[in-house]
Amino acid sequence: MGQTNKRMPAAFIGHGTPLNALRTNRWTEAWRQLGRELARPRSTLVVSGHWCTDGSAVTAMPRPPTIHELYGFPSELHQFSYPAPGDPKLAARVRMLLEPLPVHLDHSWGLDHGAWSVLSKMFPSADIPVVQLSIDMAQPARRHYEIGQRLRPLRDEGVLVLGSGNVVHNLGGRARHQQQFAHVAGRRPADLIAYETFGADALLAVPPPDHYYPLLYVVGAGGDDEVSIEIDGIERGAISMLSVLYGQKLVQPAPHLMADVLV
Repeated sequence: MGQTNKRMPAAFIGHGTPLNALRTNRWTEAWRQLGRELARPRSTLVVSGHWCTDGSAVTAMPRPPTIHELYGFPSELHQFSYPAPGDPKLAARVRMLLEPLPVHLDHSWGLDHGAWSVLSKMFPSADIPVVQLSIDMAQPARRHYEIGQRLRPLRDEGVLVLGSGNVVHNLGGRARHQQQFAHVAGRRPADLIAYETFGADALLAVPPPDHYYPLLYVVGAGGDDEVSIEIDGIERGAISMLSVLYGQKLVQPAPHLMADVLV
């Protein structure tokens, strides 16, 4: 599948600590620059490592709340707000694309810090609608990649597909070898899907894979478009900040509206 000049990219962002929402550092400056370089999306679909569910769900409310599912952080972070609108039509479109997979239209979640810590830097005006898709942790890695593949048409509809997690996320200790999964750039999704076969280091990197799975959605949605590593590095010795982009940054936004797609 070749790149078109109307296709939004798909991006995986290593989000690290939620305190990045309050900070200015090399990670947040890279996110801010990426937001400036992208054509303005009509909406953003986020898969965050912080919304793991039994089954699949998508936020469908017009005004998603800012969720603070945080412990041990300063009050300033708990008061942080990212008042982006939702997009119920996009939620319905996601549900349609994933049929016959059951997808619950959720009105109880909102935007968690995997979404708002990154989006507040990329799109600080909070005026681009945001929808979150949950991760069904009962499903194997291949299923998450396949869901990403089925979401690929959204990129031609002006939607930025954004995965937020960390390919190394081991808060209990320092990973002995910081595996950066270079196979992303090598266009070998089968290796990413079978990450457990990398050996003990892969299991050490993501002891639960909740923060790794968002990458598979982006790899699936990215297809064979060109791949670029936007930023790399390690935070706190055990959290990879690797960020990957599929597709071109400076693209023209899709002219049609989601309403046209649903008619």
